[in-house]
Amino acid sequence: MTTIAPPLPTRLTLTPGTTPAGLLDGAWWPRSRDLAVGLPSLVDALESRFGRITRVTVNPARWPVVPHKVPATGHTVHVGWFTEQDPDKMILLSYAVGRCDLLVIPPGTEPAAAARLMAAAAVPGGILTAGALLSGEAAADRGARDARSREDSWETDGGAAPPALRHPVVGARMISLPGNVRR
Repeated sequence: MTTIAPPLPTRLTLTPGTTPAGLLDGAWWPRSRDLAVGLPSLVDALESRFGRITRVTVNPARWPVVPHKVPATGHTVHVGWFTEQDPDKMILLSYAVGRCDLLVIPPGTEPAAAARLMAAAAVPGGILTAGALLSGEAAADRGARDARSREDSWETDGGAAPPALRHPVVGARMISLPGNVRR
């Protein structure tokens, strides 16, 4: 007997519906770079808020295969690509709401970095582009790695903290002054 595992939840975050529009409406963290596999669950997750998603555009630089059509629940989503589009952004179009712009977080991103990116993309009225968010996260990650590397280098190159004193000073010695000394 074969058991089928339930589908994994879509890793998606959106700006609150009543907030001012920003450059992004949220972020999606797909599990792979296969649009035919990931797009149906994303479309299903978005339809309650944006209505029926009919078209999606991506930049082919981040997707090895861009299918022309992807089946979704009850309909087909048409997929197009534009090299001028931000490679880290996906645009989803619907008849009801219009447009939804999502940051696409690379599938192999560390969970902590992905959480920071998802939160940053869902900031109401955000002014950072998808590319700016990802490059900022990459710069922060490089800075943290460099700091760890410098610390490791310091420790291995003899730059460790001084050794503890053999006979630590417990208290200060008091020197008594003669009784009649005036200042």
